[in-house]
Amino acid sequence: MENNKTICKNCEQEFQESFEFCPYCGQKAKDDLTMGVLFYHTISNYFSVDARFLKSFFPLLFRPGYLAKKFVEGKRLLYLHPAQFYLFTSVVFFFLFSFQAREYTQQVDKVLKKGFENDQIFKFDSIPENNLDSVSITKLTKPLSDQKMITGMDEEELKKLDSIIKVSATPNDIAHENFGFNKKKLDSLIAAGAPEADLLKAMGMDDDAGFLERRFYAQMLKFQKNSGGGIMQALFDSIPIALFFLLPIFAFILKIFFWKSGSFPYHLVFSFYYFSFLFMIMGIVILVNYFWKVPNWLDGMVAALTYIYLLIAVKQFYRQGYFISFIKTGMVTFIYFIFVLPIAIAVMLTASFLFY
Repeated sequence: MENNKTICKNCEQEFQESFEFCPYCGQKAKDDLTMGVLFYHTISNYFSVDARFLKSFFPLLFRPGYLAKKFVEGKRLLYLHPAQFYLFTSVVFFFLFSFQAREYTQQVDKVLKKGFENDQIFKFDSIPENNLDSVSITKLTKPLSDQKMITGMDEEELKKLDSIIKVSATPNDIAHENFGFNKKKLDSLIAAGAPEADLLKAMGMDDDAGFLERRFYAQMLKFQKNSGGGIMQALFDSIPIALFFLLPIFAFILKIFFWKSGSFPYHLVFSFYYFSFLFMIMGIVILVNYFWKVPNWLDGMVAALTYIYLLIAVKQFYRQGYFISFIKTGMVTFIYFIFVLPIAIAVMLTASFLFY
C-alpha cells in the first residue's frame, strides 16, 4: 500500500498525509484559514490563552507566591510565563477600565468646560465694564465708610483705599488675571484668529524661551482653547506606560531587602506574577461595579486583601519567617507608596500636560 505524502505549508518539509500535525514544526496539517483559526492564532500567539492559563489562573488567585516559586524552580512550560500572564491580565484590565475611564473623562471635561464658561461670563454686578468713575468708586467705598466700626478702618485708611481704586481699578484687573496672563485679552485674540506666536506672547512667553518653556506655554494655550478637554484622557493613557517602569522598580526594591535570595530576574518573576494578581483583582472589582455598586468599606477590604496576599506570597517565595516577612513586606510597601508612587504620579501629571 502506497503511503501518500504531503508538504507542510509552514516549514515545507514532507511527511505522511495521515499525520494530523507536522512532525517537524508542529503546525496542523490541514489548517484552512477560517475566522475560528484566525481568532485562535491571534489569542494563542499574543496572549497564550491555552490550557496553561487555566492551570495558572487559580493558583495565582488562591496560592500566593506558588507560581513564582515553581517558575524559578524550573517548571517553565507547565504554567503560563510570568511576562505573558502580565501582558494578558493588563490588556484585559485596561480594556475593562477604558469604559470607566471614558465616563470619568467625560465628567471631568464637562466640569472643566463649565468652569471656563463661568469664568468668561463672570462679572461684578456693582462694577461697570468701563473704567471706574468717581461715582462708581463712591458706591464701592460708601458701605465701608458707613460701617467703620465693623471694618475698623479710619478716615485716613479709607482715603488710601479710595486712591488705590482710582489708580489701579480696570476691568482687566478684576476677575480676568489668571495663570499669570490676561485671559480676557487672550480669548479675544483667539476669537480674532491671531497667530500662535502672538497668542504665546500675550501669555507672557519670552522670545528667547527654551524648548521646555515653549512647550509649557503651547500646552497652556491648548488647554485654554480646549477648555481643559482631553487632559484626563491623557492621564489615563499614561498609566500603562508608568506601570511598565513601576514594575521593575518594585522588583529592585525587593532585591534590596532580599538581596541574598537571587539575582534581579528572580525578583522580577515575583513582581510579574504579583502585578498580574493586582490586575485580576481590579478587573474583577470593575466587573462587579457594572452590576452592583461596591461600597467604600468593601474597596478597603480589597486593598487590605492585596497587602495580605503580598505578605503570604513573600513568605512562601522567599522562604522566611512570618515576622521577618511582615517587617520586610511593610518596608517594601512603605517605600513604594511613600516615595515611588508620588514621584511616578508627578511625572505622569507632567507628561500628561506636556504631551496631551
